[in-house]
Amino acid sequence: MDTVLSIKNLSKHYGRVKAVDDLSLEVQRGNVFGILGPNGSGKTTTLGTILNVINQTSGTFEWFGQKGDQNTRKRIGAILEHPIFYPYLTGVQNLKIVCDIKEVPYSRVEEVLKVVSLDERKDSKFKTYSLGMKQRLSIASALLCDPEVMILDEPTNGLDPQGIAEIRDLIIEIANSGKTIILASHLLDEVQKVCTHFCVLQRGKLIHTGLVEDVGKGSLNVEVKADVENLQAVLEGSGMASHIKRELDKYTMTMHNGYSAAQVNEYLFKQGITAKHLVVKTKTLEKQFLEILAGQEGGQS
Repeated sequence: MDTVLSIKNLSKHYGRVKAVDDLSLEVQRGNVFGILGPNGSGKTTTLGTILNVINQTSGTFEWFGQKGDQNTRKRIGAILEHPIFYPYLTGVQNLKIVCDIKEVPYSRVEEVLKVVSLDERKDSKFKTYSLGMKQRLSIASALLCDPEVMILDEPTNGLDPQGIAEIRDLIIEIANSGKTIILASHLLDEVQKVCTHFCVLQRGKLIHTGLVEDVGKGSLNVEVKADVENLQAVLEGSGMASHIKRELDKYTMTMHNGYSAAQVNEYLFKQGITAKHLVVKTKTLEKQFLEILAGQEGGQS
């Protein structure tokens, strides 16, 4: 796959504060790449730097195999801040102003409004839009120049569940059209639903990068509940689990390789026990994220 973005040993210091610290990573064409990290981890500073909004202290980055210039910048659409448009102008009028700035024909306005499902509200004033609609108009603005890459900084921040779902579906639709997307977010569940790849930053350092589809791979966890006082002892007697943890009225078994939930059910049945609840627990991105951060903190202690 083609490398769209290559970052090498990138650093940005504000005095003694290392906002970005020797960061190296690559984003391939077609990726939906999520940048995760707690507040102050360097997500927004990284995006600002690769967009030439912030000057790096050291290191380099390349877009499409070359250092960024004006022509390269036209191939990238970005949203770094909250949507800012003229409140007393309509959606169409605001986008035409952006067209003038980006030297894009007005014919693109109708096209992008349909993509973000705002064509029916195109003549409504911006001040009448909901937060979700304002965010969608911002995405429409970034799409006007038909960029190859979209950069989104916290695209669902402050939205209600419906607004989050709308933006999530829109991101997936844009990605399916062939565009590469780089987004920073603290909503781990949303990243898991829309991204193909992700990285984790902490204090400006890259501490993990990988495929979203690999999240949850590894040890199988089985959650069990039954009306038996000594259930933990019974489960330990099966020899199937390397670890058993009680969580309220249920037990989570970390299984040895080769054992399954069906075998746990069969074992309990032979003991005269009927499981009231028996499910395979899939590790979420949130759980893996917290494990990565905890491992990093443990390594520094």
